[in-house]
Amino acid sequence: MNQMSDEPKLHVDSEWKAQAEAEREKLRNLDSQRQASAAEAADSLPPADFRSIVGLLATQALGGLGAYGDPESRKVVIDLPAAQFAIDLLDVLAEKTKGNLSAEESKELTVILSELRARFVHFAQLVAAQAAQGRPSATGASAIPSVTPGKGEAPKSKLIIPG
Repeated sequence: MNQMSDEPKLHVDSEWKAQAEAEREKLRNLDSQRQASAAEAADSLPPADFRSIVGLLATQALGGLGAYGDPESRKVVIDLPAAQFAIDLLDVLAEKTKGNLSAEESKELTVILSELRARFVHFAQLVAAQAAQGRPSATGASAIPSVTPGKGEAPKSKLIIPG
């Protein structure tokens, strides 16, 4: 007679183990590929094309119009001559490329130029109004004081005009 043992017998399915290991290896490879792709994408620059040139100049104009304030001082620096220069460069680009752009590129450049010009006029009027009020500042620049924030609001920036 066969005697049954009290110990349970382990049955190891080697095929299952091989399949699980193959899946783990596949996931490791996918993860490595994703990491390499992410690193490559982070290091790559946008294409050197017309849209990039326009975007670069528009960003410089917006910077001169105070779009990128100083996070430490919580002040927005307005540099009208720098903004005007970037807008003028975009205008030269529009004039020199007239007739050589696609309809989409031409429209995009026209829209960007008109928006930047409108913003420039707005800020130039603010600076003129401030100068008419004769508001001096410690750094030789003019400043438009911020609005006092309400409860739960972050303090507003100040408009600083380089002197």
